[in-house]
Amino acid sequence: MAQETFVRALKSLASWDRQRGFLPWLLAIAGNRCRTLLSRKSRRPPTTGLVDDLSDRTADQEPARGLAEEMHLALGTLREEYRRAFLLFHEQELSYLDIAAALNCPIGTVKTWVHRARREMIDRLRERGMVAAAKPEELAEDCHALRAI
Repeated sequence: MAQETFVRALKSLASWDRQRGFLPWLLAIAGNRCRTLLSRKSRRPPTTGLVDDLSDRTADQEPARGLAEEMHLALGTLREEYRRAFLLFHEQELSYLDIAAALNCPIGTVKTWVHRARREMIDRLRERGMVAAAKPEELAEDCHALRAI
């Protein structure tokens, strides 16, 4: 996808609006290429993978892998726009302004989507027993802790 993104960006460079930031424009292309790939994959029959050898796992890595798996599952339950905003903010470390440009929506909407994604992620992780139940006033602290993950 990275290669296709850069090829598409190079071909479309002449149509890039120089008033917009380059990174949000490039990320929008990447997002479109990834959505296209995912839609193609969803139409294919599932493939059978090779059996993983689980014997080499160490005991101290297991909790981190469990949390990573739960985070991945929780991300899969979010609305598409929440997930995209959350990942752009936390994984790509983009500013709200850059995310708003990449997703072509107001900055306030981006802030709302990221906040709602955090709350839903915490709720899902709590339901699965990965995060201890907390009082409502501790939710802000949980959201801050989720930023660090």
